[in-house]
Amino acid sequence: MKFDINSLIWTREPREYELKDGWIIIVTEPYTDLWQRTYYGFQNDNAPVLQMKTDEKYFSFTVKTEFASKKRFDQCGIVMYLDSENWLKASVEYENDEYQRLGSVATNLGYSDWATTDIDANIKSMWYRLSRRESDYCIECSADGVNFKQMRICHMWKGVDEIQFGVYACSPELSSFTAEFTHMEITDCKWQAHKSLE
Repeated sequence: MKFDINSLIWTREPREYELKDGWIIIVTEPYTDLWQRTYYGFQNDNAPVLQMKTDEKYFSFTVKTEFASKKRFDQCGIVMYLDSENWLKASVEYENDEYQRLGSVATNLGYSDWATTDIDANIKSMWYRLSRRESDYCIECSADGVNFKQMRICHMWKGVDEIQFGVYACSPELSSFTAEFTHMEITDCKWQAHKSLE
């Protein structure tokens, strides 16, 4: 399997974007987001998502993001969007001029969670890697594209057969920024099988 920009499909195509071989730019629109129910109560399902399809059960997808986010919750990153109530994403979400939240969201059967760690607000680039092992998934992040750290391992109830995966960007509040995606690559699964200690 190879990452082919010509095979990508929009879910909610944004007004302003640019696609070239190995390079994607999305300009976000205000009040766009992905979230379902938990804690906040609301359901937001209007962020632009650009993905490819596969039924491959073992692989890793890597992407580098660069972003000029500036308003609370501005975000861009990696995504596996199956439908409005089942998806997985990872991104840096802008909070204020001191810190941002590097985090991931798993949404299963209509309920989202959000796991985060605070990082410096001056960080404007992040690498992500999504790995699949059947219906289990791992998301990792990296500052340099070489040394990746685990963010989340989860099971996706609807992520059993054919899935879609790619990138997204959105601005949940009154904001707009430019998100750039490069170094997109699909490889053999880099998330190795668990070996029990015996």
